[in-house]
Amino acid sequence: MAQDVIAKLNNCGVSAQKVRLVINLVRGKPVNAALNILKFTNKISAEPIYKLIASAAANAEENYGLDRNEMYVQSIFCDEAATRRWRYFGARGRFKPVLRRSSHITVVLRERE
Repeated sequence: MAQDVIAKLNNCGVSAQKVRLVINLVRGKPVNAALNILKFTNKISAEPIYKLIASAAANAEENYGLDRNEMYVQSIFCDEAATRRWRYFGARGRFKPVLRRSSHITVVLRERE
């Protein structure tokens, strides 16, 4: 039976739509390849995803004794988090709404059998 290692990042300051563009690049890839892809991806959401996968891999090595070279990204997904609503004032007494979206990211690493 393969051991699953789960890591979560709550309230990431990037919208879920932007994060999903990057997590689709690494889904199903080996951990080392996924980290290499994220290191050279020119998107703002690549850095928190890189840190999350690296943290999950380090936890798997330290707590469960798994080998980083044998692990892969079994599942990674992103959900919407709370939206901060902000505004600035416009012409004729109106105000313009600004939505600051955030997201929750979850990664599941598994060791190859």
